[in-house]
Formats: sequence, C-alpha cells, structure tokens
Amino acid sequence: MGPHDLASAPDGERIDAFLHDLWLQRGLSEHTRNAYRSDLAAVQRWLGPDQSLPKVERSTLFAYLAARFEQGYKPRSTARLLSALRAFFRWQVERGLREDDPTRELASPRLGRPLPGSLSEAEVEALLAAPDVTTLLGLRDRTMLEVLYACGLRVSELVSLTPAMVNLRQGALRVLGKGQKERLVPLGEEAHQWIRRWVEEGSAQWPALAQGAVLFPSQQGRPMTRQTFWHRIKRYGQQIGLQRPLSPHTLRHAFATHLLNHGADLRVVQLLLGHADLSTTQIYTHVARARLQALHAEHHPRG
Repeated sequence: MGPHDLASAPDGERIDAFLHDLWLQRGLSEHTRNAYRSDLAAVQRWLGPDQSLPKVERSTLFAYLAARFEQGYKPRSTARLLSALRAFFRWQVERGLREDDPTRELASPRLGRPLPGSLSEAEVEALLAAPDVTTLLGLRDRTMLEVLYACGLRVSELVSLTPAMVNLRQGALRVLGKGQKERLVPLGEEAHQWIRRWVEEGSAQWPALAQGAVLFPSQQGRPMTRQTFWHRIKRYGQQIGLQRPLSPHTLRHAFATHLLNHGADLRVVQLLLGHADLSTTQIYTHVARARLQALHAEHHPRG
C-alpha cells in the first residue's frame, strides 16, 4: 500500500500497515506486534469515534497520559505504550503521512531497575528433580527445565525448538531469538543427556517429535504455548514448597546469576542470553554482587 493509498485509508488499515512494516524492518515477534496493537487500540478507544489516532495532537496525548497516571497504571506499562506510539508516529513521518511527530516531547516515566527474581543453586536442583521422569510427560518437562536452565533460553525460544535445531554431536542449540536473530548456545552434559533420552523415548508417542516438527510437543501433539509451560513450572514450584513467585523466566535469571557467581565474563553471558545491548545484561551484576556480599557476611570471620 503506497503513501497515497495510506493517506485515505481508514485508521485501522493504517495501523495494520504500520505493524506490517515494523515486522518487515525489525522482525518484531508476534507477541510484541500484538502488544503494540493493543496499546494503540487503547488510545483510540479513549479518543472516541470523533477523533483519529493517526492525526492526534500532542496536547491530547498529554491528556491521555495524565489520565493513565490518575488511574494508577504502572510506569512500565506506560513506557511500553509510549514505545508503540513513538514508533507509529515516526513511521507516519517517514511515509509522508504527517509532518510532525507529536511524541517528540513526551518524556518516558522513570523506571526503576528491579532485580530479577532468581533461585539458589539448591532450589534449582530441587525444581529440576520435581517431574516424575517415569512418565513421558514428566520426562518431557524435566528435559525442558534442564534445557531452560542449561542454556538460559527465553520461554518463547524453548517452546519453538525443533529437533533440527539440536546438534547433539556438537553439544549445542541453534536458537532463534528476538528479531529472528540466531545464536548458538552450548548444551552442557546434563541437558545433552536428557534431550537424547527424551528424543529416544518420546518419539514413539508424539508424531510431531518423530517427524521433526517440534522438540517439545503438547499432549495434543502441537507446539506448546508459553502459558502452558508457565502453568507446568508453577506447579513444580508448589510441589517442592517454593514460596516465592516462579515463572519460566526465573530459570533464565538463575542461569545468568549462577554463571556470574562462578566467574563468567559479563560479555559471554550477554552472548549466551542473546542480549543486543550489554546494559541489559549488567542488571545481573547487581544480583551476583548481592549474593557475594551475603556469602562474605556469612563466612568471613569479620563479616
């Protein structure tokens, strides 16, 4: 759709064109595109049928943000919304659909740097041992937990793995991260053994695994959703009596923290996690430092 067609297109079609272009240019995941769509739709609902989001003025956006503040929205939620708005209006300016960017002077809310939730090494061991590996479902879940912790994957990366992305001979995974960026991650001996066992025993029951469609299929034989795995890991956390909140991302945090605690270089951890910017990885140094201080206080004679 060209600029002339977009200029006369309904607001919804213009937003669809923006999201499509963003997907082509930046390789945004479906999850991020849906989040952007939801945020833009929320602004349009607030504006009402008599106002157009693509043509909105800066003062109106200020009023919307003020209304969100009064309603108690969290700063992180507002920051994501502003990211969607900035990208949308920047795209319009680049396509010649409007001359000004009404978000240029909109300041993002100040975000704290919350420390990622993590687990101790003993808690990780207990969690990994929780599934009943005498059943195929338990074997699948144990293997997923082992891979998640051994490789520091995002849960979306874990559930989208296929057998072709596993190289047992080299002991590595080929992972497609954000923006479809590919990286190789070493498996480690434990995860390597669990994957080998899972493939050998699970292929007989799950055709999707045997045919190479997906490494960790659901009970229905389809790719597992992030939500399904989240419920599974939450259940195992309750099973071992873990009191703190638990999510698949917790094991990713534990992976990074434990590597740093054992002396890994920050840039190596950055590459393993698939972070584009080192500053994203640096938050884990705070976690590792807090752990080292606690160990010092506990074990040093003058702690």
